[in-house]
Amino acid sequence: MSKKKTIGSLFHAMVVSAKNLLSRKKEEANNMNVFPVPDGDTGINMSLTMSSVASVEEDLTLGQSAEKTAEQMLRSARGNSGAILSLFFRGVGKAFHEKETATALAWVQAFEAGTKEAYRAVMNPSEGTILTVMRVCSEDARRAYNENRKITVEELFEVIVASAERTLNETPEMLPVLKEAGVVDAGGYGFVCVLQGMKAVLDGNPVDADEDEENGTGGATFSQFSTGDITFGYCTECIVDKSEEYQYEGSARELCAFITDIGDSVVFVDDKTFIKLHVHTNEPGLVLTEALRYGSLATVKIENMRSQHTALVGDIPAPAAPARPETIKTEKKYGFVSVCMGEGIRNLFLDVGADEVVEGGQTMNPSTQDLIDAVYRTPAATVFILPNNKNIAMVAKAASELVSERHVVVLPTVSVPEGMAALINYNPDASEEKNVALMSEAAERVTTMAVTYSVRDTKVGRFKIAKGQYLGLVENTIACVSPTPRACAEELTRGMVDAAFVTVLYGEGVREEDAEAIGDYIRAHAAEGCEVSVMSGGQPIYDYLFWVEQ
Repeated sequence: MSKKKTIGSLFHAMVVSAKNLLSRKKEEANNMNVFPVPDGDTGINMSLTMSSVASVEEDLTLGQSAEKTAEQMLRSARGNSGAILSLFFRGVGKAFHEKETATALAWVQAFEAGTKEAYRAVMNPSEGTILTVMRVCSEDARRAYNENRKITVEELFEVIVASAERTLNETPEMLPVLKEAGVVDAGGYGFVCVLQGMKAVLDGNPVDADEDEENGTGGATFSQFSTGDITFGYCTECIVDKSEEYQYEGSARELCAFITDIGDSVVFVDDKTFIKLHVHTNEPGLVLTEALRYGSLATVKIENMRSQHTALVGDIPAPAAPARPETIKTEKKYGFVSVCMGEGIRNLFLDVGADEVVEGGQTMNPSTQDLIDAVYRTPAATVFILPNNKNIAMVAKAASELVSERHVVVLPTVSVPEGMAALINYNPDASEEKNVALMSEAAERVTTMAVTYSVRDTKVGRFKIAKGQYLGLVENTIACVSPTPRACAEELTRGMVDAAFVTVLYGEGVREEDAEAIGDYIRAHAAEGCEVSVMSGGQPIYDYLFWVEQ
């Protein structure tokens, strides 16, 4: 094996070891959520973000391995911490782009580039988060190198990991909310696990995958594609490394049109350096033959959906390709992709105009690729994404930057009620700029309230909370604590004397009559003329969501 391949393989082994340790530690990270509600998902999000790195080829150069790792992570990214982690590795990939060896200086520069890339994506970074851990260990790495230019990579990682661990332990002193809850930053904890996993390879003790991953539950990104109705027999997927003449975004429009003409369930990502496609077709050979016009096949998978048998493709005949159809056409000017959990809420979004609804929210954030897929299934020239959750905003932005066949606009909705209000105020005759203003203003007029339960004893602000008690949240801030969901809902909504419209969305497991009783209570205490609607949302975790407009 050449020296180049050896260095690339070492990098690959380091990120796989990091992925494995993060997977083993994900529940610990989940349990570090500040509020004692059952929605801790940082560990899951970061673990899923790294879940596909093992699929990167082992015998690549350092630059190739780092860049492909970043590509995989960016498409698999979930949640803000997962997005930040993927952006860190994107910076690392850029730093290693043309490097053949990973010297201590190269690693220092890679950490600086990764930190810069991650910070760039956060508008108002706070001290005491994953970003702080990244920045401080990057600064300490630079300091250690400046003090000793002969420092080895192994010695450098000793400094980096020690710095990250120390900084993580200091995060409660930087963020009072962490200190009050008695936890360190969950994203920072996940990043420390990543660094520890990478260092383990340098120490000669790489972390192995846990048993579940070895049995295939980790999976690669392609496993997330929906098969749909089996009209066509073969689920065909591949990644094409573009040849030099096609290395710009949008260079493979004809390939997209071609596979659309001979199949369905098309998902097509046309990036600067690679193509990722998925199609259900009866002619997988034609798909791969046409794809080879644009470069070399990096990965190929064909699944016979009727027999549920998957095999790697060997030599495939190259029949002559038929005439290529015209470029794919859209059916309308604007379309919408919304994110939510709960069958009732999903149906509400479809009823008010959403084209695609991606399942996700607290505890189950969709990946970048999930949103990309939904955008490509939306037959519109401009697609608005409604993330409806703060923890999905960064992933939605990443998806918008990776889509080349649609113009994508991410609206800053942070809750289901905000997303509903925004979509209802959409004007099909208005310009994009006017619609962004109209929908954003509508979302800002909404107050979101919720009722959920505590999973541990803790103290938050003035509230001393016992496990099993119910919490009333106003815009994600604890407003009341009660022994039952009804008592909590009544206390939470008692002060809505100025509300003009209130919608009660009750969750899974909540009886309709109990929800109607809450609706009656609001009608009795709200201002005269206040319209109150009670609907089944079917959402998990939150017994009640309240959509309030003044």
